[in-house]
Amino acid sequence: MALEIEDKFDVPEGFALPDLGGLPGCEGVAEPLSHRLTAVYFDTPDLRLAARGVTLRRRRGGDDEGWHLKLPKTKGARQEIARPLTRGAKVVPAELASLVLAYTRGVPLAPVAQLETRRGVTRLLGPGDTVLVEIADDRVKGTVLGDELVVRRWREVEAELKEGDRDLLKKVAKRLRKAGAAPADSASKLARVLGDRIPAPRPVTRPEPGSAGEVVAAYLRAHAAALLARDPHVRLAEEDAVHKARVSCRRLRSALKAFKRIVAGTEELREELRWLGEVLGEARDLEVIRARFAARLDALDPRFVTEDARRRLGDDLRAREHDAYDRIRAALGGERYLALLDALDALAADPPLTATAAENADKALPKIVDKAWRRVTDAYDAARRMEEGEERETAMHEVRKAAKRARYTAEAAGMPGHAERAEQVQEVLGRHQDGVVAQGVLLEEAERARQAGEDTFTYGVLAGIESAEAARAHEEFPAVWSHLPHPA
Repeated sequence: MALEIEDKFDVPEGFALPDLGGLPGCEGVAEPLSHRLTAVYFDTPDLRLAARGVTLRRRRGGDDEGWHLKLPKTKGARQEIARPLTRGAKVVPAELASLVLAYTRGVPLAPVAQLETRRGVTRLLGPGDTVLVEIADDRVKGTVLGDELVVRRWREVEAELKEGDRDLLKKVAKRLRKAGAAPADSASKLARVLGDRIPAPRPVTRPEPGSAGEVVAAYLRAHAAALLARDPHVRLAEEDAVHKARVSCRRLRSALKAFKRIVAGTEELREELRWLGEVLGEARDLEVIRARFAARLDALDPRFVTEDARRRLGDDLRAREHDAYDRIRAALGGERYLALLDALDALAADPPLTATAAENADKALPKIVDKAWRRVTDAYDAARRMEEGEERETAMHEVRKAAKRARYTAEAAGMPGHAERAEQVQEVLGRHQDGVVAQGVLLEEAERARQAGEDTFTYGVLAGIESAEAARAHEEFPAVWSHLPHPA
């Protein structure tokens, strides 16, 4: 996997590459190289990947031949996933097909276009002949496959950052523009050859500007898109991907519940988001607790740590985490998940807005945010009336959950001060809850160790640390509560 950071340019047939030497940090220009590339692009018959800015190809030739999956661009870069060539030229490898399932929704993939490229490569070198920027001068013959072949020819230039910073890429782009290059009209070669065959984006219902419906609908669209974008990264078990996808689920579910007077009839969708959050939650919780115990063990005097305890709290939890990821992939490959994505697409395009959605956002939304905060204060008032013990701990957990919902509601409404106040409550009570959960896991692992005849001393030491951490957060909370800001 790699991040692809590049600028693309349209150039006339008689274009000549300018002198690219002498740029800051560049120590020379390598001898030019030439390649002949043949790439076959795969998509559904209705071009669902191209419509989402995803490309999947099998390319021969050059120094990086193989299967390439390029995901939609974010923050000026695209993530490219490369796999070796397979014998089958017309069948997409199962792994790559699964990585685009959220976009294809199970529709089979087939060749839709072929590109034949004569490429000249100019490389700008840094210290130790490190390649800083690679400029590809491409003469392309693109063929749209199908019942009636359509052929297009053009020339383009790509400048791709390999090492260093983006300032160098900007300086290269400036010289190319001075020589007659123009920013490319198409995001990719595939988009250029397919042209207007790529489906237009689904029409979106736009509520009145400044209305509560406009704010809420935009928030729902953003997080529905974020959840979809996380899908391939979750399947690859990338760092933090499950956490981010789970947060998107929670934000969507919380917003649909908090703003039910603005967006109606979403009970079933909220339940499906709850289900997906639980599917993602198992692996995420194991990931967090394993990292937590690793840090605790590293900080302990080695005399207090047995190898059996380190194994159980490390490798054994990692194995359980891998099993949880297998269950995630199974769920993401099922009809229930694909139906949920369809429902989110429909919600983003045409949310079922109520008459209240037409009200002014500055009047309607603060009332909902205030109501969410009152739930936090009511929950804390109820908890304070209870005696210390398990019942009160459960009640404080409800305070934390209410604070999380209040935070998401305030963020959706664009009220950062209110969101920050709720986040402070969530953070302190979260430390308490994390300590409680960690103690529960330690008790389970200690019991397994005991039954296996292993020394359980290390678990006791860690349980004491977690108990103290939870108690400390519990004791801090009244002071935090009394000093919470009162945003305007």
